Amino acid sequence: MTSPADVRTAQDQWESDVLAKVLQRFPERRPEFRSSSAEEQRIYTPADLQGVKFDYLNDVGFPGQYPFTRGVQPTMYRGRLWTMRQYAGFGTADETNERFRLLLESGQTGLSAAFDLPTQTGYDSDDPMSLGEVGQVGVAIDSLDDMERLFRNIPLDKISTSMTINAPAAILVAMYAAAAEKQGHAPSVIMGTAQNDVLKEYVARGTYIFPPAPSVRLAADLINYCAKETPKFNSISVSGYHIREAGSTAAQEIAFAFSNAIAYLDECIKRGADIDDVAPRVSWIFNTHNHFFEEIAKYRTLRRMWARLLQERYGAKNPNSMMLRTHTQTGGSTLTAQQPLNNIARAALQALAAVVGGVQSLALSCYDEALALPTEQAQEIALRTQQIIAHESGAADTIDPMAGSYYIETLTTQLEEAANAIMARVEDIGGAVAAVETGYVQAEIQEASVAWQREVESGERIIVGVNDYIDDDEDATPLFRPNLEVVQSQLESLKKLRAERDSAAVEASLARLRDAARGQDNLMPVILEAVKTYATLGEMCGVLREEWGEYTPPTRV
Repeated sequence: MTSPADVRTAQDQWESDVLAKVLQRFPERRPEFRSSSAEEQRIYTPADLQGVKFDYLNDVGFPGQYPFTRGVQPTMYRGRLWTMRQYAGFGTADETNERFRLLLESGQTGLSAAFDLPTQTGYDSDDPMSLGEVGQVGVAIDSLDDMERLFRNIPLDKISTSMTINAPAAILVAMYAAAAEKQGHAPSVIMGTAQNDVLKEYVARGTYIFPPAPSVRLAADLINYCAKETPKFNSISVSGYHIREAGSTAAQEIAFAFSNAIAYLDECIKRGADIDDVAPRVSWIFNTHNHFFEEIAKYRTLRRMWARLLQERYGAKNPNSMMLRTHTQTGGSTLTAQQPLNNIARAALQALAAVVGGVQSLALSCYDEALALPTEQAQEIALRTQQIIAHESGAADTIDPMAGSYYIETLTTQLEEAANAIMARVEDIGGAVAAVETGYVQAEIQEASVAWQREVESGERIIVGVNDYIDDDEDATPLFRPNLEVVQSQLESLKKLRAERDSAAVEASLARLRDAARGQDNLMPVILEAVKTYATLGEMCGVLREEWGEYTPPTRV
């Protein structure tokens, strides 16, 4: 029987006898090949698995069983396909409601809501800070009235909705629960996810409001509240996606996202929760970029690391606490404005990698997103791409089909080791909040991003249609443009709401929110009360701004 040592000896002989002669005549395309996180070898063999201490039962195992490397469910897609979503939202609640229903009629199985920048940063549409941004990159939501219209004729007891909202997530989830109640549904039946991951906003997106400490408190209050009141709702979706979009490596994406998750869980426990009450409803969103094999390995690494972290650090007993369930969006930053139809191929490859990697929910960035909000045609192509992968490719028929590949198993372990090293550095600094406040995370992501950009500009990294295979005569793609008249419509709707609501009830609810913000009790009950009086998002966030202040990024020299 061939041993790893025998393989290594044979490989050395092959390299000296066969490979060396070929390399003299035909050198390889470049001196080094790399994924985002590590140098890639020419070939991988059983000897490489020996080098990373590969142990099948402890490191890989079986689907639906600790450490969940091969998937969180025993049957994976053979039992049920992943949830197919497309990110959508623009203009008013009424316009986005029409798009939502069109997507559902086309076969989409869940909704993913995009909010405009004023909503993401806690301003009402009539605030001077909102000028020029109302309804432009997502739907404008000022109050419960908007949320009710957003989901008109969409049954919230049957449809799962993912909401990309962070700093004011507690308020938007309260609006969602109240809208479901208006439809006649109890909080216990609503399904979906709120991103609610504000720590990554400070380092990757910028839609923060309050300083990190009170923001983490608010996130933990939502998590703890939902664990008791909305058990089918994922009250946080910790995001590696935006960290990767900001320029990080795959290992950094894992490490910084996990460090943020630790901060939230620690705060939840500090505020009275049990780990096995809150951890099962922690969900995730990660990014899939173009390196097909690294991305497959990444999802396997994520599941294994999370299972070990929950068992070893937190002593979790419930297997559901250890299952990393993730939504995935294909890489928006990988899309190009040049030759945009090429993006269809990019998104398809990324989606296939995510499926082979075993994700639970998937949305594709549309081919025209580098230019504008997606057209209806682009969204339909993205959805059809998922359906082709599901029903025609065979990728959904076998669980974890890349398991046992010398390359994939080596990459999986290498990513785990690299991510653990980065997480240890964050711990040394004092945890995720301290790492954000000192600017460490921001600097590390920036360094990785600059290195990638240098490779593009030097031509070492080829981006088809951008720095090679350029078509100077390409035609512009059709663009979707939001209707600018929606601004006036939204302002009139908000003015009407303010005139017709019970102003005294609103003021009383805001006063109770102010008192609660000064104390330590869970804020969700008073937020829900204020939402039901039709207090606006801007009014509630305004109270919290006055009590907690606003965040100012650190200056690094």
